[in-house]
Amino acid sequence: MTNNRIYQNNISLEEIDALKVNLFDGSIHVIDSNEDIHGAVNILKKHSVIGFDTETKPKFRKGRPHRVALIQLAIPEEVFLFRINKTGISDELISLFEDEEIIKTGVAIRDDIRKIKMIREFIPAGFLELQNYSKFFGIESNSLKKMAAIVLGFKISKSQQLSDWERNELTEDQQRYAATDAWVSLLIYKVLRDSLSD
Repeated sequence: MTNNRIYQNNISLEEIDALKVNLFDGSIHVIDSNEDIHGAVNILKKHSVIGFDTETKPKFRKGRPHRVALIQLAIPEEVFLFRINKTGISDELISLFEDEEIIKTGVAIRDDIRKIKMIREFIPAGFLELQNYSKFFGIESNSLKKMAAIVLGFKISKSQQLSDWERNELTEDQQRYAATDAWVSLLIYKVLRDSLSD
């Protein structure tokens, strides 16, 4: 396998600021009841690659950190937002996370997995860390924001990162932000993978 495309290894904040912001504009499904989980996971399991991310309510004072509130799983035209602070982590989600045939790709995955395992133990399989994968392409800037700029040529907003992910109803801005992060992880992986040739 050879890498036919050359990516810049770093990017400045000034270069990122000059780029256009892009948001996921497909269908967003908020899964906040156990009745909806089965159908959502069945759709996801039809795909060989899924974008993965989590969100946790920020902690502004010392003390025990909050648990993961949201798990985002993206396929090309749809993103599913699993509100695990309301539903818990179902057997169906565990089955997906333990399926080595389905790639779950994202950034800082080890930390996400650790936090999810604090809620429910499982044996992770098929997870792909973009921070490691991107190094093969000479990319040294490995935050999601910088990789999106380098690989996809657009900017992602972080304006909702520190919002309350445990609120009763997620706002439209929260949903779009959360969906975008998982979708961008999927896109970055696919663009990098497709730039390889035999």
